[in-house]
This record gives sequence, structure tokens and C-alpha cells, in this order.
Amino acid sequence: MEIRETGKEKIIAVVGRPNVGKSTLINRILGARKSIVHDMPGVTRDRVYFDAQWLDRKFTLIDTGGIIPSHTDDKEGEEGQFLTNIFIQAKVAMDEADTILFVVDAKSGLSPYDKEIANLLRERKEQVVLVANKVDNVAEIGNISEFYALGLGEPQALSALHGSGGVGDLLDKITSDISSGDTLEEESDVVKIAIVGKPNAGKSSILNKLLKKERAIVSDIAGTTRDSINSGVKVGEREFILIDTAGIRKKAKVDYGIEAFAVDRAIRAIREADVALLVLDAEEGLSDQDKKIAQTVVDSGCGLVLAINKWDLLKNVQTHNFEKELEQEAPFLNFAPKIFISAKTGQRVEQIFEEAGRVADERAKRVPTALLNKIVGEATDLNPPPSVRGKHLRVYYTTQVRAKPPTFVLFINHADLIKESYKKYLTKKLREAFGFFGSPIKIAFREKTKEGK
Repeated sequence: MEIRETGKEKIIAVVGRPNVGKSTLINRILGARKSIVHDMPGVTRDRVYFDAQWLDRKFTLIDTGGIIPSHTDDKEGEEGQFLTNIFIQAKVAMDEADTILFVVDAKSGLSPYDKEIANLLRERKEQVVLVANKVDNVAEIGNISEFYALGLGEPQALSALHGSGGVGDLLDKITSDISSGDTLEEESDVVKIAIVGKPNAGKSSILNKLLKKERAIVSDIAGTTRDSINSGVKVGEREFILIDTAGIRKKAKVDYGIEAFAVDRAIRAIREADVALLVLDAEEGLSDQDKKIAQTVVDSGCGLVLAINKWDLLKNVQTHNFEKELEQEAPFLNFAPKIFISAKTGQRVEQIFEEAGRVADERAKRVPTALLNKIVGEATDLNPPPSVRGKHLRVYYTTQVRAKPPTFVLFINHADLIKESYKKYLTKKLREAFGFFGSPIKIAFREKTKEGK
């Protein structure tokens, strides 16, 4: 059996006509680990990406809108455009997937739409697994026989709603080529940098400066999209991969079609990068759209460096005053390093590699468990959260469950004592103790009784 390349997370798209239970199946697979990676309104309205895990195997799930192929041409006006968009979005999801789960409704039976979708899928090179959903008991197994006519092999019978049938068998099948989670986190000194920001902030100019002729070009690496090339460069003894992305505009200004998909690919690039270089226009300052892009980076767990471009155009403005304004406008970005650059003149552009490398190292950092528990214990003793109905917080144990980004789990007695403000307090204390400069920190809480300790 062939095992997938280390560090390349498998992508599984879930497709089918409307109301066959695609989202129910995804929720069943995700369980309590549901984590929306990106659901930015106006960018990918008809498909959503999720991080998922089965046993120790990690992969990405894509939920798509219901496909009605023949109706994409029949309908006119907004309804026709809506159906066309869903169809195109589903096709894009299938294009980037390694495996496609084609979900059908065993209770309502074989539909003409199922046959049309099957015709599309038979032409594809990706693994296609036919899933017969809504088989709620053994007596209904016979309902799946008619789906053999689709020519996609044996249907996997299950009930996504009840979790019965072959859900586990299905997950075993679609994850059999994924190496363990421990292997996926093997250390690599190559740093992937996604250059992101609004249109015309100077992203491509920065890329061109970074790829100056005298620099050793390691390779031109085909990106995850048809229209971008990720450039590999070596700086000193360290290698970097630079990913240029489309400008991310406000949702009201993004049309469906090529631009929407380019924006979507930019957000996927953030997910795949070690560090995002968010390019700001110094003359415009920090806009609401910049904040939204930055929040997307933070939510994805990617490292962050702010590059304030066109600094040469500002006169009589000191960097520390500009930084102070940024801290007031967006305090959630205080952890990120800021570089004041000019792509036009080359001012401080070289610092991008240094800062990105440092942030990547901080993001990959692991801390000793004994020291971690000491720091968390001191933080909670110094400033415990307010008691609720006589209940007081007790932290039994803290552990770092992963790096990239640093992720911690606190085993506690009462989860309802933890509010968002206290989570921010603990994050601040972890930064003070361990740095993690430029990297988001993830903290989760697990309730545990003293006896279950």
C-alpha cells in the first residue's frame, strides 16, 4: 500500500445531490473535534473546509453544496446563477481532492441526479467511494442494491444520523493511505511563507524583491493552484518557499468565478503555510479588511509577520508611533512582529526572511511538561477565575498536545468557570514564559473529575 508524502494532508471532498445527508456525515466524522478552518462569507459560500482526524490520521474534509447538474443550464436569473455557482464550487472541491465521497440517499432510492453526478465522477482519476446513507437498520440493507447501477463499485451502507452501519469501516478505507499524526509533524527546516493582503498593497513587488537575480533559486514548485508558482529560495543555510496570492477584497466586491476562486486559493495558502506575511499599505494604515485577513491567519494557526509596505512614502512618521496605533486598533495582533519596508527601494525587505524564520521556529517550539505545569499553576494561583455557585477552578494537569501552532490542553474540574477573558489571560502568561513570538497559541479545556485524574 502506498503511503502519502509526509506533511501533505489528504483532502477528502463530500459531494452529492441536495438533502442526502452530506453535512450530517461530516458532522458524524468530526464529532466533538469540529473545527471550521475557514468559512469567510462571500468567499466560499458553497463549500467549507474542516480539519478531521480518524485514530491518529489527520485529513481535511470539504463540505459542498448539493449538486443538480442538469439544472445549471435550465434555470435563468439568480436561481440559475446560484445553481451554477454550487456546481462550479463542487467541481473545484473535487479538483483539489484526493478522495471523493459520493453520498446517495438509500431511503429515497436512486435519482436521475445521482446518475448524472456518477457520470461526472467516472471520468475522474481520484478515488471515488460511493456512500449509501440513511440505512438506519439491517432490514434496509437491501435498498442499496440499485446503486450498483452507477458503476462506482460497492456502496458503503451506513447511517450518518445514528452513527450506525459502516461509518468506521468507511473511515478505515479512506484513511488507509495516511501516515500517523506523529509522522505528519516531522520537523522540516524549510519555511513556507504565504504573502497575503488586499489588492495593490505591494505583494508581487515584495516577491520580486525577495527573488532578486543574484539569489540562489532552488526550484519552481508547482502550487496547489493552476495559476500560481511557489518559488523556493535559499538564504544562508535555510530554505524558504514563497507563495504569492491573490488580493483578498471585501466580500461585497468579490464576484463569483475566477476572482472568487483565486481569493479562496489565497486562504488555502494561509492554511498550508508556516508563516503569513500580511502586507499593509503604510499610507492607508490598518483597514477593516486587513483585520479580517489577519484574523483568518490567526484562526488558521499560521504564524504572522506584518509588513508595512510603502514606508518610503511617509514623511515625519516614526515607526514606534505607527506601532502604537496598530496596537490600539488591533490588540489581538500585538504578538506579531512588524517590519517597515519599501518594496520599491528595497528598504528592510531582507528582514522578511529573518523574521519569518524566527516566527516559524517559535511556532514549532515545544516546552517541557514540568515547566509548563509550573507556569500554569503559578498563573492560576496568582489570578484564579471568579467562582461560580461556590465552585472554584482546579487545574489537574496541563500538556502541550502539538506544535505548529503550539496547542495546550488543561484538564480541569469545572469548564464553565473558564471565560474568554481568562483564556486570554492564560495565553498572555504562556507568551511571557515561553515566547511563541509571531505564532498563535491554541488552548483547550477538558473537564475531569478528581477521581478520573
